[in-house]
Amino acid sequence: MSLNRREFLHVMSMAAAAGMLPGAAKAMSGKPGSELSDEMYKLPMKGNVRLLHMTDSHAQLKPVYFREPNVNLGIGPAFGKLPHVVGENLLEKLDIKPGTPEAHAFTYLNFQEAAEQYGKVGGFAHMKTAVDRLREAAGGKQNTVLMDGGDLWHGSATALWTRGKCMVDASNILGVDAMVGHWEFTYKQDEVLTNQARFNGEFLAQNVRIKDDALFSDSYYEMVDRHDGLGMYSEDELRAFKPYTVKEINGERVAIVGQAFPRTANANPQENFPDWSFGLRVEELKDTVKNIQDTENVAAIVMLSHNGMDVDIKMAGQVPGIDAIFGGHTHDGIPATIDVKRPDGGVCHVTNAGSNAKFIGVMDLDIQNGKLQGVNYNLLPIFSNALPADPEMQTYIDELYNSVYDNTVVESRNPEFAVNKDRLGKTYQEILEEDLGKADEVLYRRGNFMGTWDQIIVNALREEYDTDIALSAGVRWGTSILEGETITMERVMDETSMTYGETYANEMTGAQIKDMMEGICENIFQKDPYLQSGGDMVRIGGLDYTCAPNAEFGNRISDIRLDDGTPVDPETSYTVSGWAQVDTTGPGRPIWDVVADYLRRHKGEKKITKVNHPKLVGVKDNPGLADYDGELA
Repeated sequence: MSLNRREFLHVMSMAAAAGMLPGAAKAMSGKPGSELSDEMYKLPMKGNVRLLHMTDSHAQLKPVYFREPNVNLGIGPAFGKLPHVVGENLLEKLDIKPGTPEAHAFTYLNFQEAAEQYGKVGGFAHMKTAVDRLREAAGGKQNTVLMDGGDLWHGSATALWTRGKCMVDASNILGVDAMVGHWEFTYKQDEVLTNQARFNGEFLAQNVRIKDDALFSDSYYEMVDRHDGLGMYSEDELRAFKPYTVKEINGERVAIVGQAFPRTANANPQENFPDWSFGLRVEELKDTVKNIQDTENVAAIVMLSHNGMDVDIKMAGQVPGIDAIFGGHTHDGIPATIDVKRPDGGVCHVTNAGSNAKFIGVMDLDIQNGKLQGVNYNLLPIFSNALPADPEMQTYIDELYNSVYDNTVVESRNPEFAVNKDRLGKTYQEILEEDLGKADEVLYRRGNFMGTWDQIIVNALREEYDTDIALSAGVRWGTSILEGETITMERVMDETSMTYGETYANEMTGAQIKDMMEGICENIFQKDPYLQSGGDMVRIGGLDYTCAPNAEFGNRISDIRLDDGTPVDPETSYTVSGWAQVDTTGPGRPIWDVVADYLRRHKGEKKITKVNHPKLVGVKDNPGLADYDGELA
């Protein structure tokens, strides 16, 4: 396989020379009538089939800033291997020159300065233009397929308020041909099937099953009937969704197998999908691939996955017959494939296309005489300043933001907070553009441990409930804000909007706190990828601790102390606030309103005086760690 690194860098430099990425891209974009080149996105096809891939956009319809992590630790066999390499280590490993647009796209380095220089990334109107250019360069849409790896319908205010419908419509304009899911399932089953029917492409999930109990009651059949059979792809095999599809692309047959997030039922409220079960289902996947090989006469088999990159790498080495995996979930923007030897002696090319509509993956397949001969892969950053906005998509987005918030909105499982009466009658734009203050520093979330955005969230929770400690889920979605930029309600919703965002306060003993922390660490740093959850460490406010990621379960967390230095006693009870409870509905206001009120109360004040970065032990030399703001030992 050719990764085309030199050619890609050449395209980037040519684009810069053409004025697409000038020394100050935003300055050029500010000139009325100035035209920006999109040469980077006119990538000639090397082969005869082009597969386009985006993932984890988290409903970000407009351009955003997004800071890549400076902490993405690889433990055990993953040490020093992609995707667990950050910063300068990543530049060196992939032969990327520092100070280039590509260096900014794939690392956190000089984030503030580089973001000011190159501008925002993503945005569906700009993504649409890029997709159209890449299709045109491949000889037309008929030579391409566009796949979405999930987390498309969730992650913004507009997605929450429309229950994902706005993103289905946007993906239809974009021309998505196939998708898989994760946070999609955090809407109710009925809503998932409603959105599936609205979607013009195919919703795939070979690893989702209908529970036996569901078939012993009338309610599931009634739901399926309401949705014209959706939710019952195969009653005999208990398949809720189609496991794979075969696309004829430029005269060649390519199979796409769908893999939903296997731990959905562990990580998200089962009350929203009571009749569906999830799992890795590796043996069933092997059977599906074998059946495709035997019956479908395809030239290539690819998997569209929301497993997470480490899981995909392991699975690639266990399942014969898969030529490429287009992965998601872990938000790893890696501009090269990881090539894994399959059990049948072939090679599976594993990819992951980042998040927030920041990248578009482009894999060209060279198929000759019905056989795959080679692949060529690029992961292209979507620099918003480099691409004109597609008029149809931009009009759609503008009309969406002009929608009026009304009584049909459902913000919360708790009926008391389902509709926020203060928002009634206002347009989405009016609500979301509210100025909540200025950022004193870069606000970001992504990374294995604490982020500055997370610190604001836990500070808001502690103040709301007057608790000793606050917890915030270690989810990976959420956009970034530059120092000096306005914090709007929209940016708050980017960090917090979900279908189970209610807050709570209770008590936990010191022993329970440690057990909770150890359990989450095990999900992250377990050496077997199949036992990992794919998230990051719970964010904890009011608490400092030491973490040894390389230690075994039960021995990773030590020296737990309150902010004032007082050791946490195992037998003592502490007040703890939090949000996003999976097994129960919190009684408190949604977290976005808690955070917004906190920012309103403290407008004009310094937002962060301390960040609860844990002390890390045994990872000083880990190439997945750089410029860490906490203590290292």
